Amino acid sequence: MDNADLLEKFVDFLNEFYKDELVKAANEGKKSIDVDFLLLEKFDVGIADYLLENPTESIPTIQKAVKQIDIGPISEDFRIRFFNLPENRNIRIRNVRSEHIGKMIVVDGFVKRASEVRPEISEAIFQCLDCGSNITIIQTERIMHVPVECQNPACRNRKAFKLVDQKLYDARWVVVEEPFEITTGERPSDLRVYLKEDLTTPKLQNKTEPGNRIKVVGVLKELPRRVKGSPSRQMEIYLEANHVESVETEWEELEITPENEQKIFELSKDPEIYTKLTNSIAPGIYGLDDIKQSITLQLFSGETHVQKDRSRVRGDIHILLVGDPSTAKSVLMKVVSGLIPRGRYVSGKGVTGAGLTATVVKDEEFMGGWVLEAGALVMTNRSMCAIDEFEKIEKTDQVALHEMMEQQTISIAKANIVATLPAMTAILAGGNPKLGRFDPYLPIKEQIDIPETILSRFDLKFALRDIPNLETDTKIAEHILSSRHFGGEDATPIIDNETFKKYVAYARKNCRPKLSHEAADEIKAFYLSLRERSGEESPISITPRQYEALIRMAEASAKIQLRDDVTKEDALRSINLMKASLRQFGFEPETGMIDIDRAEGAKATAVQRSRIRVVLDILDELEKAFGKDIPFDEVIKRSRDQGVEGTDDILKKMQQEGMLYSSKPGMISKV
Repeated sequence: MDNADLLEKFVDFLNEFYKDELVKAANEGKKSIDVDFLLLEKFDVGIADYLLENPTESIPTIQKAVKQIDIGPISEDFRIRFFNLPENRNIRIRNVRSEHIGKMIVVDGFVKRASEVRPEISEAIFQCLDCGSNITIIQTERIMHVPVECQNPACRNRKAFKLVDQKLYDARWVVVEEPFEITTGERPSDLRVYLKEDLTTPKLQNKTEPGNRIKVVGVLKELPRRVKGSPSRQMEIYLEANHVESVETEWEELEITPENEQKIFELSKDPEIYTKLTNSIAPGIYGLDDIKQSITLQLFSGETHVQKDRSRVRGDIHILLVGDPSTAKSVLMKVVSGLIPRGRYVSGKGVTGAGLTATVVKDEEFMGGWVLEAGALVMTNRSMCAIDEFEKIEKTDQVALHEMMEQQTISIAKANIVATLPAMTAILAGGNPKLGRFDPYLPIKEQIDIPETILSRFDLKFALRDIPNLETDTKIAEHILSSRHFGGEDATPIIDNETFKKYVAYARKNCRPKLSHEAADEIKAFYLSLRERSGEESPISITPRQYEALIRMAEASAKIQLRDDVTKEDALRSINLMKASLRQFGFEPETGMIDIDRAEGAKATAVQRSRIRVVLDILDELEKAFGKDIPFDEVIKRSRDQGVEGTDDILKKMQQEGMLYSSKPGMISKV
């Protein structure tokens, strides 16, 4: 198509559809306007198709067309940004091929890595050192181009040129990875995207940070790869962005038809809905009703509350499963992670710093130094991450989990990059006891290698135990046979996975339940009744953290029935699950009471602290009698006389904590 014809048609199009918007943009000093491609297609199919096939020629022409319209003074670098391209231009990242090079396409995905915004040279002005004339070179590639010879016919110097002036624009590289929901069983592919000029404003910079999902319209370009200084036959490809928009990462991505909506309403009114939802989660796994019901509430989620002082109280529910081998933890977690958009299953042994939270990596070739890379928890923002073998997570990641599990952000400060990434992610974690099997008589801290500060952030903790029982074992054996071998009806979910997803999406989008006074009184009464039993010597049964968890679960229960109010029944359902969790991890066999320190992995439970105090009193008495060096055997004898067992372990722990030291064999001394 002739450039003059193309220019004329673009001028007519902009005059007809976008003149008012251009005038407004010029008056407000904007650097670009968004143009709907479908309008251009309706105006003239020919130039619309030409733009898609020859964007490197068409885009500069439409920039010239803007300057021919009477709209007043406008910025030299004013740009036209196209959106709403035809469906056939939406290319999956793994399907990008050489045939797309030089064409305008659309890609969709999550930002995996992002460089800092840095200035680049768009136009360099060189001065000839022989004759003094200036030569302007437009810079379009990564390597700066210098003049080959002076343009003055009388000079034609080919040697000495000096850079005297330059025009700059801001630029940024990001790496976009395919969305999780289309990469089931495949390694996600990624593509580098080049953003420049007004696509790097602070507002758009936030939208293109790692973890965000974006849709990019751009021109696919090639870049020669160099191997040990020589050009390679293989080319690198990247997308030079023309338009970037944020894609909503909430559950709204699922298309809910009026028929789906009608079915969801019918399900929400069903009196058996809680049982049906629970039984629809991994029906191939027998039992585990409390755990499955807790996971159902986790999927529906509580409400995030922003206080007047701008502090946030999370709505996501975190659950920890600790158990014996062959109790179907991993299968359950994998099934649940596939029930929701953006959900992901990872193994604690198989993830590194970037794999789980976020890290800074070096990429000199494209990004220009250190860049930020998001991990699984950032990529599953507003969804759920199932983390198996939780106790094997790297110590560096465990530190980041403290902030992520409560504040729901991941902060990173490395190599001059300081950033806070969103991680509003619910965690379903699975762990294995150190000794192979779970022992209800040992505190959780002695069984699983997770810091107590992280343990305390889980709303619910469950133990999956493999206890031989003829009745239960018979039911499990029959369930396996009937579901896998002799007719698969039993393992078919009552509510199919697609309906389950849409039900959860609809509830999370449209339901914002408020806590009723009746429900609040029920939760408050339960909390205070357990706190009343706690005293100076008695174990603490429950803390404010569990109180908030009770409210979250009650809100999630109300969402299941699409109610605007949290009722007493929701509160009781939440309380029953909390009781089940506390009984499994917080029960102190010696006192017959619930001790929250035992459940949350504190260094010493109430009973242990009581014993330590007795031993400390004995040490004080013996120090007066024997001086600084106290006989070890005498401490053991006195402790037994006062009914304290396990003094050896207590003294060993006190030495590890730095409270005691062994001055000589058979003697101990207080620090």
